[in-house]
Amino acid sequence: KASPAQARAKRLLFGRPSGPLVATSSSMARIHVGAAHGPPDPPMSKAAMKYLLVRPKVPAPLDPNFCPLVLAKKQYLKLVAGSPFAVEWALPRADGCARGKLPVLADKHADVEASIHLAGVLIQEMIWQRSASELLLFGPPKICEALQKAYSPEGKYAFEVKTMPKVCGTPSNPFPVKIVASAAELPAAKDTKQVCGKDASGCRLAFDLGKSDIKTVAVKDNEVLESMETEWDVTNPDPQYHWDMILGAMKKTAAKLPRVEAIGGSATGTVSGNSEATWCDIFPNVPPDVYQEKVVNIFHRLAKEFGDVPLKVINDGEVTALAGKMMVNQGNLCGISMGSSEGGGYCDADGNLLGWINELCYIQLDLNPEAPYDPWTPHSGISHMYLGQRAATRLAELGGVDLPDDLKPSSPGMNTMKHEGHAKCLKLIQAAMKDPAKEPQVRLIYETIGVYLGYALAQYSDHYIIENALVLGRVSTGTGGQVMLNKAKEVLMAEFPHLGHITFHQPDEHFKRVGQCIAAAALPEL
Repeated sequence: KASPAQARAKRLLFGRPSGPLVATSSSMARIHVGAAHGPPDPPMSKAAMKYLLVRPKVPAPLDPNFCPLVLAKKQYLKLVAGSPFAVEWALPRADGCARGKLPVLADKHADVEASIHLAGVLIQEMIWQRSASELLLFGPPKICEALQKAYSPEGKYAFEVKTMPKVCGTPSNPFPVKIVASAAELPAAKDTKQVCGKDASGCRLAFDLGKSDIKTVAVKDNEVLESMETEWDVTNPDPQYHWDMILGAMKKTAAKLPRVEAIGGSATGTVSGNSEATWCDIFPNVPPDVYQEKVVNIFHRLAKEFGDVPLKVINDGEVTALAGKMMVNQGNLCGISMGSSEGGGYCDADGNLLGWINELCYIQLDLNPEAPYDPWTPHSGISHMYLGQRAATRLAELGGVDLPDDLKPSSPGMNTMKHEGHAKCLKLIQAAMKDPAKEPQVRLIYETIGVYLGYALAQYSDHYIIENALVLGRVSTGTGGQVMLNKAKEVLMAEFPHLGHITFHQPDEHFKRVGQCIAAAALPEL
């Protein structure tokens, strides 16, 4: 018998008969695991469902109610075509400004909630692509007022309102949301590109701070002399623990060099242009006041331990993109690392960064009202639950993988910020993929993630010129990785033939061994 959630989804999802739903098993149970960050998203209105929920042409085998945002936007724009009304927004930041515009229904239209819903999601998307210190709105009064309420400390996007000042390195500042009287009052779009070093000559130390381990590398004249991985617990609230772990790993690796002339690094989260850890989610439990005192300047303090040498630290996804540019010798490259989370980065045709934060893992990908929640935000349908390790582990049971109770998606231990259980679960998935008896069902996990990837790339292509996509990380390894890429390509050809030119790349052996290390080491210019 269908559960109430299943029955409701069957009645309302996509606004038309949708065929039978896959039964919601314990592996797909919907738990608000991000409750520490705020209440769950409010229920989707019937108007928003009618305009925004679309069945993809290429279905996700283990997630039949997956509703890609990119298709929602496409359908919505067709339905409101010719509307004389639009909402416009500006998202200023220290070194630039993002601009957006969306045709909307009239304030008095019965379905105006559809316009409000989509505008809110698209603003959120742009915030996590580029960051923002405030939000300026212009358009129909009712819509603007609803968005102003949604982006208030008590609204649907309170998480973004409270987080962006930290991302911008001004944690004590508010996040103002203002309605202006004319579009002329909105500041113009502006980007400040970042040019990074591309030559790792000399004696250099590089590090990558991930959510599972610390990678450190010694590089001399573009050759790796030593590399090391050190496991750590990112959930530890003591900044001294993190300092000791990072510095200890760096010193052990630096011992292989005659001297250290420069340090390049990468970390998850947002890093300022001045290599400050403004909001790095590898320190999620460090108290805010302590974070400001002990963590924001941690990279500069580490450099002082090695003689205050030149330093450059950027987001880990950006290093992926720069290393990908070195590997394929082509730009306009989007790098997607499917590891503990989703790491995203982009470089243009010249191999330069756009000056955006590119936190693609926090962008909504799935509008399904029953989409899963995650431990890092209060929202549902967020990208890192679809393009990271947890995408595979939440589908493992449906994919026929035998799991112990503590590794099942409904287990409390699998619904925290800790990654150890998910790493163990992924190994079981990869082992099952090698079992001929289980492979036909297990491959559906990778086909499902491939569907996610195809629609995600189409969504990203609304903002980035993507000619190359470098896909890496433990989720993409093995035969399952190729299954995933084949399905992503199928999505692009079926739904977005104008994007069929995108070339997929996977790391070659040199890249796997040292590619990202050399790219990180090359960041500071001597």
